[in-house]
Amino acid sequence: MSATITDVIFDYCDVLLDWRPRIPLEGQYPPGVIDMFFSADDPHGFRYYDRLSDSGWDEERILADYEIEHGPAVAWVFRIYFERQRLALAGLQPGMGELLRELDASGVRLWGLTNFTTKYVRAAHELFPELNLLRDTVVSSEEGILKPDPEIYRRAIARFGVDPAATLFVDDKPANVEAARGLGLNGEVFGGSGSSAAFALP
Repeated sequence: MSATITDVIFDYCDVLLDWRPRIPLEGQYPPGVIDMFFSADDPHGFRYYDRLSDSGWDEERILADYEIEHGPAVAWVFRIYFERQRLALAGLQPGMGELLRELDASGVRLWGLTNFTTKYVRAAHELFPELNLLRDTVVSSEEGILKPDPEIYRRAIARFGVDPAATLFVDDKPANVEAARGLGLNGEVFGGSGSSAAFALP
């Protein structure tokens, strides 16, 4: 990075947060049912609807559509997931709380840009106070746009008032990082180490 980094924009899931979506259903259903619910082979399974949720679909719309695809009995599994989904926020990723405090103390401004829902973001901030060091977060469900669509990065840059050349974007998905770089941001694929040295920061 040639410029001094003044701002860092973080993704949430699997960067700041240890997100484990199976936890809300554990103890509620047998493992085989949970495996079926999260199966990547189902084109209209959890991943499909999780993406729609992040795009702005509300829970009742998802449940109604899921019931059409899978029937009322299986749709009830999704309802239980929604009722208990806060449990999926298992914690901060190791070292990330310390990193946020360290960067904030050094004067680096902190922000969030996430494919997530407002409900989840609010719950995460309630559970993990270090997230309140983020000055603002652009949430995909509010914008109706998902990373890596360049428009959501443009909105974040404008809303935060950051200089892309002096801003680092951190995400666990290479495609999201490449999109950020395409708009002039510095990009780093998260490797699981919550330290300023891991991001080549001072």
